[in-house]
Amino acid sequence: MKIQYKDKIYTKEEPITICELLKDEIKNSEHEVIAAIWNNEYVNLEYQINEDGIIELIDTSSKEGMKVYRRTLTYLLGKAFEKLYPNERMEVEYQLSNAMFCEVENKIVTHKMIDEMKKELEKIVEADLPIKQVIMNRDEATEFFEKTKTSKGRLQLDLEGNEKIYIYYCEDYYNYCYGTLGSKTGMVKKFEIKKYNDGFLIRYPSSKNPEVMPEFIENKKLAWAIDEYDDIHKILNVDRVYKLNQAIEENRIKDVILLAEALHEKKIANIADNIAKNRKVKMVLIAGPSSSGKTTFAQRLGIQLRLNGLKPVTISVDNYFVERSETPRDENGEYDFECIEAIDLNLFNDHLTKLLNGEEVEMPEFDFIEGTKKYNGKKTRMAEDEILVIEGIHCLNDKLTSKISKEQKYKVYISALTVLNLDRFNRISTTDTRLIRRIVRDNQFRGYTAKHTIGTWNKVNEGEEKNIFPFQESANVIFNTSLIYELNALKPVVMPLLEEISKEDKEHAEAQRLINALKYFEEIPKEYIPNNSLLKEFLGGGDFKY
Repeated sequence: MKIQYKDKIYTKEEPITICELLKDEIKNSEHEVIAAIWNNEYVNLEYQINEDGIIELIDTSSKEGMKVYRRTLTYLLGKAFEKLYPNERMEVEYQLSNAMFCEVENKIVTHKMIDEMKKELEKIVEADLPIKQVIMNRDEATEFFEKTKTSKGRLQLDLEGNEKIYIYYCEDYYNYCYGTLGSKTGMVKKFEIKKYNDGFLIRYPSSKNPEVMPEFIENKKLAWAIDEYDDIHKILNVDRVYKLNQAIEENRIKDVILLAEALHEKKIANIADNIAKNRKVKMVLIAGPSSSGKTTFAQRLGIQLRLNGLKPVTISVDNYFVERSETPRDENGEYDFECIEAIDLNLFNDHLTKLLNGEEVEMPEFDFIEGTKKYNGKKTRMAEDEILVIEGIHCLNDKLTSKISKEQKYKVYISALTVLNLDRFNRISTTDTRLIRRIVRDNQFRGYTAKHTIGTWNKVNEGEEKNIFPFQESANVIFNTSLIYELNALKPVVMPLLEEISKEDKEHAEAQRLINALKYFEEIPKEYIPNNSLLKEFLGGGDFKY
């Protein structure tokens, strides 16, 4: 066998594990090596190589590595909890900054429980125990799940034709995980367990600085927005994938769709009502990460504002870029169009001030090919019953509108804050939901392949972490654009796009990870989706213009 790692070629006659082959490289790595990519597939370090191929090690300084770290830590938390409280049920609810929020069913978590979990988890990590996989057939898995009285992994059994059930085990603890885990308990040395509301947070480092626990910054508004949706969908009994699938099989999914859409409309109407009540507000600023549905939200908010007697006037921040020669460059010498200094802040604030004072302004239109603003006679003046609606990545940053008084601004942060879980230990990532949305939209409207979208996703995330997320708590309101049924609806479109990515492509590993999650969702025909739904921004065919 010929095995390539970076610029080295290893020749082996017998099968060998990755950790045996690259033990020196793993030992001498600056950061913890937690997994690997073998022939563009995610694997753990105990993976046995028995054919030619290429290896890439994954450490905790990468986003992929930190996902494995987080997944492994959650798995070990389950092990610690089950040993301490075998008669209780722990649920991993959602991600909150660099933490996962967990609850114990029908119980308030105490400080004593926090201390006990912390000590037990530290003991497990210090022991550096092996984490392995066992393969069960359907009968064995069914017996196992019935014996443990849990829904863990039940989706594996529900999936037709799935004859092999892969379950991770460490000592006598067994649990199913939807993704690769680290191969040793000692790989997740940095963590913190912190009491939070009636539950607790399991905190972990950032890939930017994986050796240091970040300072805890509470996101009260974000947590409230997620909690609200989580509670609603628990009441509706659609907070797990298998429950959604049951609704489809029992022909109840149209009711679920109508309820999800009604929730959006109700929340948007409430936001418009609050804006209208405050007559000092002259400007609505909307920001959110990629594929949050900002365009549809802005148009639906505009309808509700008109019902309140306010006519929205839309201004595009994109028309206020500085001249190309003045555009800042990033560390690689490339134009950085996402930094706030790429906006002509003086001109933008000057025009906003004049409009709010009732003066007429000639609006620029930015020519992206020539890299310059052009004036084509488009003049605007605000009437008394009009309100500015501005959407852009920097809209929550007061630097963008520094000359406008705080009382005149109403800031809205929107994001697809997913509350749907695969089971009580495995959640659906908000970031993955947005990525799936973007793959569909990029293909439908921009002609990009899934390979292209996945390849640029990390760069998009970096811009969000720098320019959007730090300002989310400054918003007057947070609007959750997630729809509980959306992955069922997006699956028929996105699966063929993901399957086009070949094994030779480096994006194949991410594509397979998404495919492996999406395969548990029953499909919903796009004809079921209302024409005013936010999902139409990605699928096309809706009532709004994009």
